[in-house]
Amino acid sequence: VQLVESGGGLVQPGGSLRLSCAASGSIFRINKMGWYRQAPGKQRELVATVTSSDTTNYADSVKGRFTISRDMAKNTVDLQMNSLEPEDTALYFCNAAVIVPPTIRPQTYWGPGTPVTVSS
Repeated sequence: VQLVESGGGLVQPGGSLRLSCAASGSIFRINKMGWYRQAPGKQRELVATVTSSDTTNYADSVKGRFTISRDMAKNTVDLQMNSLEPEDTALYFCNAAVIVPPTIRPQTYWGPGTPVTVSS
């Protein structure tokens, strides 16, 4: 199973970016998908997650600014980021809990990350 992120880049404060992640490989089902980020010198932290029933969860720091969405048929998850702040600068990682045949327990997979820089 591979996760590939796209959509990162440089944006000015107050701007927007949309990150996308596509999962591929021998996938039976994907349970939870999400986005995490890691700023320089800091630990990786949760940004947002979405379950297979479309239940979402957001870090307090991004509530009202970021929106996570997924397409279960395409095994993709997007993160719409609005009103970006310099504090949002980080490497953003896609994460998925994937059931891979013949196992029935989900395994966690990570993408390589896509950089987001918010700066004027």
